[in-house]
Amino acid sequence: MQIHQFPCLGDNYGFLLHDPDTGQTATIDTPDAKVINAELDRLGWTLSQILNTHHHPDHAGGNVALKQRWGCRIVGPAADRDRIPGIDVAVAEGDLVAVGNIQLEVFDTPGHTRGHIVYKVVNEPVAFVGDTVFAMGCGRLFEGTPEQMWPSLQKILAWPGDTRLYCAHEYTLANAQFALTVDPDNAALRQRYLDVQAARQRDQPTVPTTLAIERKTNPFLRPDDPKIRATIGKPDATDVEAFAEIRRRKDRF
Repeated sequence: MQIHQFPCLGDNYGFLLHDPDTGQTATIDTPDAKVINAELDRLGWTLSQILNTHHHPDHAGGNVALKQRWGCRIVGPAADRDRIPGIDVAVAEGDLVAVGNIQLEVFDTPGHTRGHIVYKVVNEPVAFVGDTVFAMGCGRLFEGTPEQMWPSLQKILAWPGDTRLYCAHEYTLANAQFALTVDPDNAALRQRYLDVQAARQRDQPTVPTTLAIERKTNPFLRPDDPKIRATIGKPDATDVEAFAEIRRRKDRF
């Protein structure tokens, strides 16, 4: 299994998943068809599938152009199939998608949008999480509610700590700056902020991240933490209520 990551648009990442045994290649979302084509040509790979996480233009906007060139199959969320350009196959929780010999399991993760899904490689610590979770952040709730998003994040929290999370945006520095406002005494978070600052100054990506790191430093995955709850003034809140307050503060940050 080979994963090729590259920047595109303003702050998106593109991901190509390649099975060298069969030559099959999938792009996870289609933020920029021209850049994706250039990367495929440079690598000598043929695009066989598009795996969409959700309908936003910076994730599905290149579908039609890529399908016209490659004749590739487009896979996307069943809950949002009417908004996925060119969709061929609609998938939902528990479905499997094959890219050559690579199997990916689908998880429904509504919240950022009503039909967001993520893809986790079966028997490998790799997941493509779109805009559901970011390094030290999570997706804004454009179409969903905290009551939807928190269970979506809990699905991801249940995975092994070494799972590499391929998030779709380079938002890490801003997310770290916000995280420190709700979790100021977290030594691991303070050190990570310094590390992220240094990486971005060198123009290095901070994606992928790992679930183990996120469990320690991502406030959106830690609404049960007593110190965070005290900081946000919600000591007796439920996890969903505390998560909602963290998200509200980030929206205004």
